[in-house]
Amino acid sequence: MEYENVKKRKVRNRQQTTKANLLSLRYLTICLCCFFVLLFFFLSSDRISVRSDSLRPSLRVPALSVLSSMDSIQRSFHGRFPPLSVEDRVQFPDHVLLILSTRIGKELVCVYHGGRKEETLVLPSISTDEFDEFRSIVRCPNAPLNYSSSVDLQFKGDLVKKKKKKSFEKVHDWAKVGYEAVIDGGDTVVVFVKGLTRRPHKESDPSYYKCKFETRVEVFVTQAIAAAQEVVRCVLPESLKVNPEEFRVSVIHVDPRGRSTPALPSVARVYGSEKKKEKKVEKKHELCVCTMLWNQAPFLREWIMYHSWLGVERWFIYDNNSDDDIKEEIEWLNSENYNVSRHVWPWIKTQEAGFSHCAVRAKEECNWVGFFDVDEFYYFPTHRSQGLPSKNALSSLVSNYTSWGLVGEIRTECHSYGPSGLTSVPSQGVTVGYTCRQANPERHKSIIRPEMLTSSLLNEVHHFQMREGVGHMSLVESVAVVNHYKYQVWETFKAKFQRRVATYVVDWQENQNQGSKDRAPGLGTEAIEPVDWNRRFCEVWDTGLKDLVLSNFADQVTGHLPWQRQQQQLQQE
Repeated sequence: MEYENVKKRKVRNRQQTTKANLLSLRYLTICLCCFFVLLFFFLSSDRISVRSDSLRPSLRVPALSVLSSMDSIQRSFHGRFPPLSVEDRVQFPDHVLLILSTRIGKELVCVYHGGRKEETLVLPSISTDEFDEFRSIVRCPNAPLNYSSSVDLQFKGDLVKKKKKKSFEKVHDWAKVGYEAVIDGGDTVVVFVKGLTRRPHKESDPSYYKCKFETRVEVFVTQAIAAAQEVVRCVLPESLKVNPEEFRVSVIHVDPRGRSTPALPSVARVYGSEKKKEKKVEKKHELCVCTMLWNQAPFLREWIMYHSWLGVERWFIYDNNSDDDIKEEIEWLNSENYNVSRHVWPWIKTQEAGFSHCAVRAKEECNWVGFFDVDEFYYFPTHRSQGLPSKNALSSLVSNYTSWGLVGEIRTECHSYGPSGLTSVPSQGVTVGYTCRQANPERHKSIIRPEMLTSSLLNEVHHFQMREGVGHMSLVESVAVVNHYKYQVWETFKAKFQRRVATYVVDWQENQNQGSKDRAPGLGTEAIEPVDWNRRFCEVWDTGLKDLVLSNFADQVTGHLPWQRQQQQLQQE
């Protein structure tokens, strides 16, 4: 009996011990849950993040802090930004371009490695932008002395990570690199490349070039079928026609003896989705316009509103590293039902290549494409003098030649306007403000049929080369003219000294080719305003376009024009 009682007490004690252990485990679990909940809220707060305003223009750090890993934990909790992955780096004369494999909307900083003590240096980025539907780009300042040009990136506010030794990635030289590519017609690819033998305004022998296509698993090489300046057109490999997928494409140069040199480095990629998107448009726009610009946001609204009134239906804006409000301006125009697309084009001094690229893009959407700048405006003197309506005059003009199989280009002469006595930017826009011009026309602008261009896409900015048997039509001055507001007030004009966008045009700071028509007569290599600047280039007072604009666009009560933003803002307030 006593044995039974002892046995029962042992069982009872074991049960109590087990119960106590379970309670302890439960309490421990609850405590751990509370701890992680508190940690989550703590990390979600701003206490642990590095304040962005505390980040100085330059910061040197000896090693990676433990807090950087906690910052990574915080970002993973939030799930807001994808990891940074630099796909390519290109060294330009005044900056380094970094191409990321993801779209990043967060402000980034540039991280440099090296120095005498293997330090790490942080500098603000010059700009961050979307590149295409998959990638983004960041422009960083050139690496300081003794630092590697293999720049890294990180989110602003993160603590700096020290780079591992022997992990520096290759940086491509802008003078020798393939930089863009686009599929044309479904069976060829057009590659844009620096570093080939530059023959301005002439076609090259395509037998000297091949294209190398690299997918994730295969490599193909095909022969070039056309080449000119910075453009090489190659046959698309059959497997990529049938099964479109992402590929990188580079150009191989073949010498006259048939020996191939290694393919030039390339950052040019084509995504499978681009091939899939190629399809016939049911009805093309009759007239589109393509331009390349840098910091022209204040003038874009007047240019697009006016030419849309003349009949332009579609706009391709190639943005060449603008740092003004161009994105917001284009968003506003689209909100007002203007069909404008912005194409990021970070490649300096490549206007001819950019226009060739645009001609390929626009071919499926447009019957005609005009190539002219934001300071150039079409005007029809005969319509004005005879009282004919000017609305849709430009689209009506090109429509008359659409059925002509032998006309692929319409050329219009330009009149260059001067400051017209002004010393500040005209509030009503260039068409109303500048009314005094030079007497003789200078150069011409073109509207082309992209399907009639040569396969090399050869152009000289102002006009393209047509296929054999296709010609151009030159309009007489009384029918149409382009008002080129070339020499504006000095505040606007001096920006031309920054850089020129055309490949074969010398920058004005260089003491070369000073007799070029691209330069302003009488100016040197420095942006110094002449005393009589506001009275120069004035030989004929011509108010034809000004009168047309005021009679068709001005508000009858206030007299304001629709592109006058200051007046619009005051009215809204």
